[in-house]
Amino acid sequence: MYHWFEKLRCFAIVKVFLKLFKVSVRIILDSTFNLLVSSRQIFNLKNTEYMGVIAKDFGIKEALKKLGVKDLNDGTSTGSMSFSNGEVINSYSPVDGQLIGRVKTTTRADYDKVMETATKAFLSWRDMPAPQRGEIVRQFGNKLRDLKEPLGKLVSYEMGKSLQEGYGEVQEMIDICDFAVGLSRQLNGQTIPSERPGHVMREQWHPIGVVGIISAFNFPVAVWAWNTALAWICGDVCVWKASEKAPLCAVACQNIIAEILKNNNLPEGISSIINGDYKVGEMLTTDTRIPLISATGSTRMGRIVGATVAERFGKSLLELGGNNAIIITPTADLKVVVPGAVFGAVGTCGQRCTSTRRLIIHESVYAKVRDAIVGAYGQLTIGNPLDETNHIGPLIDHDSVNTYLSAIEKAKTEGGNVLVEGGVLKGEGYESGCYVKPAIIEAKNHFDIVQHETFAPILYLMTYSGDVENAIAKQNGVAQGLSSAIMTNEMKEAEKFLSYAGSDCGIANVNIGTSGAEIGGAFGGEKETGGGRESGSDAWKVYMRRQTNTVNYSDELPLAQGIKFDL
Repeated sequence: MYHWFEKLRCFAIVKVFLKLFKVSVRIILDSTFNLLVSSRQIFNLKNTEYMGVIAKDFGIKEALKKLGVKDLNDGTSTGSMSFSNGEVINSYSPVDGQLIGRVKTTTRADYDKVMETATKAFLSWRDMPAPQRGEIVRQFGNKLRDLKEPLGKLVSYEMGKSLQEGYGEVQEMIDICDFAVGLSRQLNGQTIPSERPGHVMREQWHPIGVVGIISAFNFPVAVWAWNTALAWICGDVCVWKASEKAPLCAVACQNIIAEILKNNNLPEGISSIINGDYKVGEMLTTDTRIPLISATGSTRMGRIVGATVAERFGKSLLELGGNNAIIITPTADLKVVVPGAVFGAVGTCGQRCTSTRRLIIHESVYAKVRDAIVGAYGQLTIGNPLDETNHIGPLIDHDSVNTYLSAIEKAKTEGGNVLVEGGVLKGEGYESGCYVKPAIIEAKNHFDIVQHETFAPILYLMTYSGDVENAIAKQNGVAQGLSSAIMTNEMKEAEKFLSYAGSDCGIANVNIGTSGAEIGGAFGGEKETGGGRESGSDAWKVYMRRQTNTVNYSDELPLAQGIKFDL
C-alpha cells in the first residue's frame, strides 16, 4: 500500500513540475520574443491586439487582405517564393500605436539564396528585348492603379503621412511606370564621327546587373519604384532592402510585382526583397556581385554606404539629406508664398528630404510674411492622417520625437526666438506619443542646428537685406544641396536664381515650394545630398554600363592620332 502511495505522490510531483516547466518555458519564450522586437516599433507592449478602432474605421484590415499582407510575413522573397529565418520585426503604426503586422527578417543564408537567384535571373532577363521588359512594367503600373486605394492606406497607416500623400505616393509609382514604358523604346546610344577613314564610332548602353536598393521610411514605396521601374526596363534585376520602420509596405509591393512576374512565366529573382536593420544593408553594400547600390537616407548613412561601395569599386546612387530654403523677395505674392511654404514645412510632418527648413525673407516684407505664416499655422489640424480633415499626422517613432525636441532646445540655446511653440501632443487621439506641434523659430543661418537637417516640422525664419545675391549666399550657405525655391515676380531675380551664379541645389524652383517633385525631371542634389539622380530625364543611364565601339569597315588600318606603325 505504501509502495503505491509513493508512486502516486511521485506522479503528482512530476505533474506539478511539468506544469511549472511549461509556464517557465512560456515566460522565457515571451521574453525572448520581446527582446527580438525592433526597438523603433515598440509604442505600447500592452497592445496585443492587431489594430484598433482607427484601423477598422478606415478599412486597414481590408486593405491588408487585398495586398496579401498577413499577421506574420516572410521578409525575404525572390518573387513568388518567400522565406525568412531571422528575428521578427513588429510593425506598430505611429497613427495609433497599434500592431499592424510582423515581418521575419533576413539571415545571411536567406540573403545568399536571394543573390544566387537574382544573379541567375539577370542572365535571362537581359535577353528579353527592352520593349518587352517595358510591357511587364506597364502591367505593373496598371496593377498599381487597381490597388492604389489599399496601398495608399497602408502607406498612410504604417508611415504616418496623410492619406492624400499616401495616395500621391502610389501615384508616383504609377507615373514612373508610365515613364519607364516609353523609355524602354528610347535607351538611345549615339553615333560619333571617327577621325579615321573607313571607321565609325558608336556608344551603346548595356544592363549593369543586380541593383541593390536601400530605401528610407518617409517614402516607403515610391523610391523603390523610381529605381526598379528604370532598372527593369534597362535589363537589370533588383534586390530591395526596405526601411525596418515600414517593412509591411515592402511586403505589399513585392506581392504585387510577384503576381505580374508569375502571370508572365518569368523566373524568380527579377524582383527580390530583404528585410532587417543596417546589418542586412551591409550584406548589399559589401557584395561584389552588386555593381550598383542606390541608397536613400541620411547623410551619415550615405557616407558609410558610399565609402563601402567605393572601396570595392562599385557604383553608388546616393539620395541623402536636404536643408531646403525658400527665398522670399519684396515682390513675392503672398497667395503663393503661404501655401507653398506651409505645405513644404509641415507636409509629411516635416519628414521629406525636400521639406522646407528655412525661409529667407527680405527685411522690407519680413513682418508681413512672418505674420501670414504664423497665422496659417494657427489653422493647421493635427491628428489621425487617415482622416482627410487633418493636415498633419505623426512623426515616425519616439526617436524622431526626441530628435525634434532636442532641436528646439538647441535652437533656443543658440539664441533662436520661438514664434510658434512646439511640443508633444497628449490625450485622446495621440496615444502613440508621436504627434508633435509644428514649430516656427526666428534664427540665424550660421546656427549649428540650422546647418543640420532635422527630420521634423521645424521652420527657421531669417532675413536678408539688399539684392537677391545676398539671399542666394544664405541659401547656398549650408552643406546640403537638394531643393530650393524663390518667390518673386521680378524676372531678373528669378533668372539670377536659376543661373550658374544662383542656387547650388539639384532642384531650383520659381514661385513654387521646395517640396513635390515630378517624376519627369531628374531628382537629386549636390554636396552632402550625394549627387545622385533618380526618376526622370536621363537618370536611366546610371542603371547601365556605357560602351564605346569603333568599327573598321575599310581594307586599311589607320591608327588614331595619325600614328604610323609600319611593318
